[in-house]
Amino acid sequence: MAKVSKKKGRLAHSYTASDIQVLEGLEAVRRRPGMYIGGTDEGGFHHLVYEIAYNSIDEAMAGYCESVEITLHGDGSVEVVDNGRGIPVDVHPTTGVSALETVMTTLHAGGKFGGGGYRVSSGLHGVGASVVNALSSWFWVEVRRDGRVYRQEYKRGVKQGDVAVVGKANGTGTTICFHADKDIFGDMTYDFNVLIRRFRELAYLNKGLKIKAKDERSGEEKAFYFEGGITGLVHHINKGKNVLQPQPLYITKMADGTSVEVAFQYNEGYSEVLYCFANCVNTAEGGSHLTGFRSALTRVINDYARKSKMLKDDEANMSGEDMRAGLVTVINVKLSDPQFEGQTKMKLHNPEVKGYVESVVSEGLSAYLNEHPSEARKIIDKCITSTRARDAARKARDLVIRKGVLSSSTLPGKLADCSERDPSRSELYLVEGDSAGGSAKQGRDRSFQAILPLRGKILNVEKATPEKMLGHMEIRTIITALGIGINEEMDISKLRYQRVIIMTDADVDGAHIRTLLLTFFFRHMEELIRDGHLYIAQPPLYRVRSGKKQSWVYSDREKDDLVRKVQKKGGKTDIQRFKGLGEMTPLQLWDTTMNPDTRTMLRVEIEDVVEADKLFDTLMGSEVPPRKKFIQTRAHSVKNLDV
Repeated sequence: MAKVSKKKGRLAHSYTASDIQVLEGLEAVRRRPGMYIGGTDEGGFHHLVYEIAYNSIDEAMAGYCESVEITLHGDGSVEVVDNGRGIPVDVHPTTGVSALETVMTTLHAGGKFGGGGYRVSSGLHGVGASVVNALSSWFWVEVRRDGRVYRQEYKRGVKQGDVAVVGKANGTGTTICFHADKDIFGDMTYDFNVLIRRFRELAYLNKGLKIKAKDERSGEEKAFYFEGGITGLVHHINKGKNVLQPQPLYITKMADGTSVEVAFQYNEGYSEVLYCFANCVNTAEGGSHLTGFRSALTRVINDYARKSKMLKDDEANMSGEDMRAGLVTVINVKLSDPQFEGQTKMKLHNPEVKGYVESVVSEGLSAYLNEHPSEARKIIDKCITSTRARDAARKARDLVIRKGVLSSSTLPGKLADCSERDPSRSELYLVEGDSAGGSAKQGRDRSFQAILPLRGKILNVEKATPEKMLGHMEIRTIITALGIGINEEMDISKLRYQRVIIMTDADVDGAHIRTLLLTFFFRHMEELIRDGHLYIAQPPLYRVRSGKKQSWVYSDREKDDLVRKVQKKGGKTDIQRFKGLGEMTPLQLWDTTMNPDTRTMLRVEIEDVVEADKLFDTLMGSEVPPRKKFIQTRAHSVKNLDV
């Protein structure tokens, strides 16, 4: 029992060496799994698969692995097979047990430290295999090496026996199979689509690597192999778009032990699409490699424009923003000691990488422009056009983007604002039409709910220049109401409402307006979506009356189930289909769609930026054939089309 002493009027427990708890082996991982995989939610659950796959990817980056196969078994287990060198099985000089057992049971043990096993690696901390082992109810590993198959089994991180030879091997490689512990993760199941998005990305980042994924639960299989690597990813993003270069420009070179790989291509649009990776880690917030690329791009294109007399001596240099309109870029660096900023590891810090990337891109881009004068002229013309459009857009932007916090006197006249001034406790409804806007204004809770009626369909920003977009009244109204600006001038901290809710009719026109708004937010306020501020209201589709009782239902299945229940009891039903929000009274709209205690809302999230970009371009872009094909291939699955 700890001693108790009085100190300044308070009771203080003694603190001695005996109070320090030492967790043996992998017990610390099981006690605090969130410290190692980020949490025990679905993200952490799927991260188990990634950690094992990363070991195989490291073998590929080192040049020793050509294929990786991932299988989701019907019993919930996962198996990962590669044809790399196979984990060493000889006795480790420090631990006194096999290297295989050391890797599987000791944190920070592996070939990623000291540069002896791997020059670069995708794992950040070298804890992958041992952490997955600790968090699995059972786990086994087989190594094909030296003509033999070696096997060891574990339960919750504890070995069930020594490494044993169980057969003869053809070739080399490692197979790991594990079952996540239900005591930690409950009854979660793997989402195959979530996993294959990451596997596709890894295949692009490691050209020539074959990644095959199979889901035995559904029988679905996916295989990825990209000989062109990140060039294929740029081509995939630009597929269906009008491009200025027949093929993406690909630049790669080793710089002082760091591999620099960049691919980029211009299209006729105005949106920039950018992906940065460091050792296969998606650095969504950029970092030194992105800074180096942008510096090189701006300097080289300006120099070429002046040298070719396309930019006159008395004209100012084009800005980096001008250079990046319509540019799709993938930056992939691989280095021996990556340093990441922040808890999320989404920004590369290594300062030396800026110089490496800037030098490699400058050399490669300069050579390309000089050797391809026709493509160079198209690129410079595009940049000059973007400069003029930006100048025109700036004049329009000055009308709608204010500095500081908006006062009530500067808000749009049609906005019915709320009385709450704390953004974290307020929400804004973007409502289709004056009729629905009127009902929403009357039915809302004025203390925290603001209403902004939108007249008609807003501009399709996918086809519009920045000047035309900012000249559109409804878009200017939305920008002013939110108060955060757009694109690179956007400041999410100035958002006036915690939730921005799109509320449209449940018909074709309503769906179109919703898509137009989503396109605008994705292209020009993506951070609003990423930070979880954008929602879609779910008004009821039907009102079902049975006697004096009425029910609001939100899907055809729910309606059919309700009708069957009533008929089973011998009752009759009266069904009303709501196509427009204006058909509801203010009280009905509040009860069904706006009351926080009873409403249903969908939060808009971006699961796959590449696919989201392609989807908006297909649906809202200027090219008709891709949209026609999209509609034709999905027409059979459309239900309840209101026309």
